[in-house]
Amino acid sequence: MTEPREERTTAAVRPYVITRGRAGSSRAALPLETLVMASMSALPPALQPEYRRIVHFCQGLLSVAEVAAYLGQPPVVVQVLLADLIDGGHIVARPPIKVAERTDTDLLRKVLDGLESKL
Repeated sequence: MTEPREERTTAAVRPYVITRGRAGSSRAALPLETLVMASMSALPPALQPEYRRIVHFCQGLLSVAEVAAYLGQPPVVVQVLLADLIDGGHIVARPPIKVAERTDTDLLRKVLDGLESKL
């Protein structure tokens, strides 16, 4: 009796093909929480399908992590593609808000206690 073979599924196009072998971009890496949105500029007709899908998804604000999830690609791949689209003026990025270095835990505890008392 033969053992059932395990079927391996692979993506039709490897990530290094999508990014043309690039692992980074000329700009600083986009943090995963960076919000991106499509600009109103017209897309060139010869644009890669992945670029078109990103612009389609980014009609509203999405984080880099969300775009990666929608595309089904690793975040590093999406960061490269988004950087290309930002450089081309097709995507606008809003950097993440910097979190305060020191959090007032007493204030947070009072807010939590107040919220719990309302429940």
